[in-house]
Amino acid sequence: MTPSIVKKTSPYIRKETSTKRMMFDVLIALTPVTFFSIYKYGLDALVRILISLVVFILTELIYFLATTKVEGYTFKEKLQAKFKKYSINHFSAPAVSGLIYAMLLPDKLSLYVVFMGALFGAFVGKMIFGGLGYNIFNPAALGRVFIAVTFAGFFQGSYGFVDQTSGATALSMGFPNAFNAYRLTDLFVGNIPGAMGEVHSLLILVGAIYLIIRKSADFRPMVSALVIFTVLTTIAGIILYPYHVVEYVLFHLLSGGLLFGLAFMVTDPVTSPITRPGRWYYGLIIGTLIFMIRTFGALPEGVAFAILIANVLVPIIDYPRWATNRFTKKFFLTYGLSFALICVISFLVLGGYTI
Repeated sequence: MTPSIVKKTSPYIRKETSTKRMMFDVLIALTPVTFFSIYKYGLDALVRILISLVVFILTELIYFLATTKVEGYTFKEKLQAKFKKYSINHFSAPAVSGLIYAMLLPDKLSLYVVFMGALFGAFVGKMIFGGLGYNIFNPAALGRVFIAVTFAGFFQGSYGFVDQTSGATALSMGFPNAFNAYRLTDLFVGNIPGAMGEVHSLLILVGAIYLIIRKSADFRPMVSALVIFTVLTTIAGIILYPYHVVEYVLFHLLSGGLLFGLAFMVTDPVTSPITRPGRWYYGLIIGTLIFMIRTFGALPEGVAFAILIANVLVPIIDYPRWATNRFTKKFFLTYGLSFALICVISFLVLGGYTI
C-alpha cells in the first residue's frame, strides 16, 4: 500500500489538539474569574451568566437542528438522528462564547439587553456564517459592541460601558483620578468597578498562563498586542505624565478589558490568522488600535472594537499570495519597520517633537 503524502509545516510529529479539548480548556481558564464575579456581584452576576449561556447554546442548537439533514421517515426519527449528530463540540463552543460575553457585562445591566446582545452575538456573529468554525467575527465581542451601540441609553461612559446604576469604571475615571481613588493592589485583585470578568487582573493572568501551558491558546497574538500597547502607552506616559510614567502604564494595563481581551478573545482560533507570522501582525494591529481608541478616541476603552476591526483584516493577513507559515527575513523586516513606524507616528501626534 502506497503511503499518502500530507503537506504540512514542521514539526511533522505533533500532538493534535481537538476542538473539544481546547474549548474545555478555555472554560477551565475562565472558571476563576467567573467564580470571582459571582462572589463579588452575587445573584446579579449569576443570572446574567446563565442567560448568556442559555441563549448562546440554544441558538446554536436550534440552528443545528434546523439546518442538519438526516435520514428518517418520521419527524421523531429525524429529530432523534439530529440529536445523535449533535456533538460535545457543538455544546462547548457556544458555552465558551456565552461565558466570555457574560464576563464583558456590568452586573446591573438590564436582563433584556443581556438577552439581545447574546442573541445577536450567537446568530449574527456565528450562525449566519454557517456555525462552528465559519464565523469571521468574535461572537462575544460582536454581541457586546452591539448592545453598547444599540442600547446606549442603558450605559454610562464607554466600554466598560457600565450602566447608570453601577457608576463609572476605573478606566473611565481617567488618570490620575483612578490611581488617587484606588491602590495598585486593588487593580490586581478586583477591588475596582468594571465589567464582571475584567476587574481581577491576577485571575485573568492565571487563566492565560493555563491556556498557554496547555497549548490551547497561541501566545503570539497575546505577546504582540501586549508589547506594542505597552510601548505606545509608555511613550504617551513620557509625554503626558513625565513624572508618573510607571503609574500611567500600569493604570492602562490593569484597567478595563485589555488583559481579559488578550487572554480569551484575541486568541480565538477561528477568528485569528492561521499562520504564525500572521498572528504577530494580528496582535500588532489589535494593540495599536486599542491604544489609538483609548488615547485619541472618544472612548476610554477599545478592546472589543479593536478585535472586531482586526477580524475584518484577517483574510488580508492570510491572503495566500503573501502569507506563509515560515518566519523569513521579510517578516522580521516588515514587522520591525511597522512597529517602529507606529511608535514614531504616535510620538509625533502626541506632541513629542516641537520645533
